[in-house]
Amino acid sequence: MRRREFLAGAAALSACSPIQPSAAQVGGTAGLSAHARKSGRYFGAAIKSRQLREDPDFTAAVARECDMVVQEYELKRGTTEPKPGKYDFSGADQIIAFAQQHGMRARGHALVWYAAQPPWLEPALKAAGRAERETLMTSYIDTAMRRYAGKIREWDVVNEAIEPNDGRADGMRAKSMWMDALGEDYIDIAFHHAREVDPRPMRFLTDFGIEHDSPRCERRRTALLKLLDRLMARNVPVDAVGIQGHLKPYREGFNQALFARFLEQLSGYGLALSITEFDVADRGGPPNPDKRDKEVASVAKAFLDVALDNPAMRSVLCWGLSDRYSWLSSFKDYKWPDGQLSRGLPLDGGMRRKPLWDAIAAAFDAAPAMRSAGA
Repeated sequence: MRRREFLAGAAALSACSPIQPSAAQVGGTAGLSAHARKSGRYFGAAIKSRQLREDPDFTAAVARECDMVVQEYELKRGTTEPKPGKYDFSGADQIIAFAQQHGMRARGHALVWYAAQPPWLEPALKAAGRAERETLMTSYIDTAMRRYAGKIREWDVVNEAIEPNDGRADGMRAKSMWMDALGEDYIDIAFHHAREVDPRPMRFLTDFGIEHDSPRCERRRTALLKLLDRLMARNVPVDAVGIQGHLKPYREGFNQALFARFLEQLSGYGLALSITEFDVADRGGPPNPDKRDKEVASVAKAFLDVALDNPAMRSVLCWGLSDRYSWLSSFKDYKWPDGQLSRGLPLDGGMRRKPLWDAIAAAFDAAPAMRSAGA
């Protein structure tokens, strides 16, 4: 097996075996999607319509590297339904059109989430009766899924449902308008309704903070598995689990054997798996960017080797493709205080491939064949 123990930290990172030079360095042009296809998988990235309109270099990079795309924010309800029943899908339409033009698959993100909601929605929920609260949630599922029927092949139906730090004994996210309005039943309702609207796309339950060897992530893994136990007992039609994959190697360790066992537990439910928001927060790493790039690539390779060793793992999507547009460079917990760009994505700010690109390509190249599952 390719799995091995791996503990984050400079010494362990530096000890990892070297990664082969990228295709660009040796004169090749194959994108990461070509490496993914060797085992029947997909590679993709979250993008914004503005980037497609205004940055031809970025657009060309997406076309070269990806065979799947997801909207970074332009299917979140706070963007698409600023007023009740008044929709603006223009940004998502452009992204879906781009995907179709280039023969790419498209994901939909996200139908039900506690965050990024329009300001009118929470007061409306508080003023509504039970039936109307359900309708306030399912109306968005109706509208978005019907609009993109046949165009979006998989949906993040419920995003980030767990949060042990909120203090509930079951580890569920307590600070959520949907939990307040409907209790845990909101998850059941969302998945059943999504299947009723369009049974063809794969339906994902997605979450973060389940990757590292830390007490925080262990609590979150436990909460997710217990939630899945309950959902499966109630025959909720969850098809897949999306592991976001926001790595923080300079804050939390990573253990390959531990993560492999967790993935086996997930796939044991008969569910498909995907890495849906992959990036690596590099703040706290060496000041020298070349050294930091090598360490980031090493921990990424360790993570992806385990992820792709599981035959239920379908795809890897990065949350962005180029450091030019990474959310890590603006988020207060991860941005560099001197203003330099975070280097947590496969391409640097000039759209050049980095050691992280090499790590992703190498992990795909070494992966066994994917288990066939669903659409």
